[in-house]
Order: sequence, then structure tokens, then C-alpha cells
Amino acid sequence: MKRRTFLQLPTAAAGLPPLFYDRYSTSAEPGAAPPWEAPLFHLERFSKSPIVAEKLELLQAGRHFFLRAVSRDGAEGIALVKQIEDYLPMLTRLAMPFFAGKDARALERLVDEFYVRHYKLAGQALWAPAAYVEQAMFDLFGKTVNRPLGELLGGVRRKEIPVYLSGSVRETSAEQEVEIYAQALAASGARAVKFKIGGRMARNADHYPGRTETMLRLARKRLPADTLIYADVNGGWNAAKAISMGPFLREIGVGFLEEPCPWEEVSETKRAADALDIPIAFGECDSSLWKFDWMIRTRALDIVQPDLNYNGGFIRTARVARMAAAAGIPITPHNTQTGAAACNILQFASAIPNIGPYMEFPFRGKYSDESWHSPHFRIRAGKITVSEGPGLGIRIDPDFLKKAVIIASVSA
Repeated sequence: MKRRTFLQLPTAAAGLPPLFYDRYSTSAEPGAAPPWEAPLFHLERFSKSPIVAEKLELLQAGRHFFLRAVSRDGAEGIALVKQIEDYLPMLTRLAMPFFAGKDARALERLVDEFYVRHYKLAGQALWAPAAYVEQAMFDLFGKTVNRPLGELLGGVRRKEIPVYLSGSVRETSAEQEVEIYAQALAASGARAVKFKIGGRMARNADHYPGRTETMLRLARKRLPADTLIYADVNGGWNAAKAISMGPFLREIGVGFLEEPCPWEEVSETKRAADALDIPIAFGECDSSLWKFDWMIRTRALDIVQPDLNYNGGFIRTARVARMAAAAGIPITPHNTQTGAAACNILQFASAIPNIGPYMEFPFRGKYSDESWHSPHFRIRAGKITVSEGPGLGIRIDPDFLKKAVIIASVSA
């Protein structure tokens, strides 16, 4: 099967309008904008009144950090965030002051204004803080209008999300890693799993010689025969190495090859993609909509994988999904989150038309049973049920939050 036809989704079937890339490139008129900036969700239709985040707060409760948005009438939206220690200045000095006092109904416009204000700093360190604020404001919005986020993102299409298991590590032996996933597949009923192969950013070196080949051959023998096996290189190879591994990966029946080359080496990734007939998944480290546009249109990838945090949130990632739909390819966002933080990928997948057959969910046979939030997302028969609660669909124990320390607070 040729990679160019793998998992293609007709644009009309995806339910999204085609994009006309030449309009921006040919217009010299004031206000000319790329097509992905066209409105997607028309959020103002859900509320005639403004939903203003008068105050934004960063909270810490033990090892957990939360972004809280408080409206004029005291309503609250809250999102559990990750890696915040790495991005604190961008969050507290740029994102929180910009979004404080703004109407959540205008989020599509606001993310573009935020970019214009800080375009020289664009990258993960800018966009992850914006995503955290956006999630809290979306939670506030959903709770105010009593709707789950999936409805705000175009309407709920799926109430259950099939997942593939991830969370693989390289510090184990090949045999240990296969056994861990054999047990996790049995416990979850999942039908797909992703192994980390090669070495992270390792310039073609394996974690130890022969680990990749031993692990994938054993996985094909040990796991159920119908298990989809995906492989993630984390930028460990150049194009020549990826191409040389093609016959072996085809022999194993690898469903997609993720990030074969370092994420900034787009020319190497495209060279590998053009030579291989294995679908290439890519994009978790990217946060440039222009780069996603180029990679999709030139088919440097077959499955687009933006991260909902690193790429700047729901709106920007939905724009990437629209680009992908126009090209007839699926979107399968990168995800490293479980527990309460997993709500974002589930809500996103519940609404976006052209998501892939499985969403990523880290699971190695054990769940976190933290008592301070509900629901607890569990994989049953390979699927996770999307919360139907308002906003992000997560309830956090008020007594737990009372113990949190306010790290930063910005008011309009």
C-alpha cells in the first residue's frame, strides 16, 4: 500500500470546507490573512453576554499546578497544566496579563492577537502558556453555558475514544518492554501500541545494539495477532537510516513511523517520507501554523501530530486539523497526559471530524487513583468515555484546591 493513499480522508467527508491557499498569496489588500485564520467555531453564538476572565491565577497544590480563570460573577474555570516550571516567565509576564479581562467568546481572535503581540518569541515556551490559559477560559466558558467543550468545538461526534497505548521507555530491555505492553494490552483491551525504537536524538545509534529489531520481532510474536504496532524514533535517525530500516519495518507491519528524524530537520523527514511506503507521523514539537501548512501540502507527513499544549491550545490545533482535512489526512495529537490532564485530548477528539482511528494515551498497566478529581479515565475495551460534564468535564475537589498556594495572580 502506498503511503500517499494511507488513511486518506476525502475533504467533503471530513465535513470541513476546502482551503484556498492562493488567496493570501495573491491578495495585496489590507487585512489579507492565511486561510486557517478563518473562523471555526463562532463561539459568540453560545452566549449573548460576554464571558470575561476578570482574574487569572496560577495555583500549586503539592506537585500539581492549575490555571484558574474567574469571571466577574465569581464563576470559575480551571485546568491542570504540565511543565509549568519551564515556562513560568512566559505565563506570568505575557500570557496571563494578555488574556486577563478578555471575553472567552473571542478566543479565536485573541490567540492571533497574542501572536502578533509576541511573535518574536514564538515557540513552545510561548504557546504552552497560552494553551494553559485558553484551557482555563474554555472551562469557564463551558461551565457558564453548561456545555461540554466538545460542543463548543463544533459539536460532539464521539462519546468514546479508541486509544493506542504509549508511554514506552528505552531504559528497559527489549524483552521487558514487550512484556509490559503485553500485560497492558490485556488489561485495557486496546488494539494498538507504540514502542520507542532507536535512541532519542541519537544520530542513528540504538539504545543498545540490536534492541529495536529484537523488541519489534518479539512484539509481533508475543502480542495478539491483530495488534497494531506503531514505532516512535524521537528524532533518532537521519533520512538514510530511516530509509535503510524500511524493509524491516514493513516486515513487522509497523502501522506508522513517528518522528524518524530530528523535528527541526524537516528536509530529512520529507526525504524519508518520500522514500518510504510506511506512513510518517510527525509534528509534536512544532508550533508554527505555517510549518504545518507546508508539511501537509508537500506531504512531508501522512499523520499530523500537534501537541495540544505545545501548539498553543484547542483553537490552533483545530486549525491544523482543518489543514489536514483539506489534504485528506488524519490528525492524531501527541499526548503525554493521563488523569485529570487527559481531558483535553478527549474533548478535542470528541469533536474534530478527521481524527485518526486511535488517540494516544500513556498506559503501562497501572492507573493513577488520585482522589481529588473525577472522573478517572479508564480504558475499557480499548476505549475511554468522554466526560459529558460542562467545560473540560473535570470536577476538582474544592477542599483540595483550598490547600493550594497562589503562585501568581493577574486581574484586569
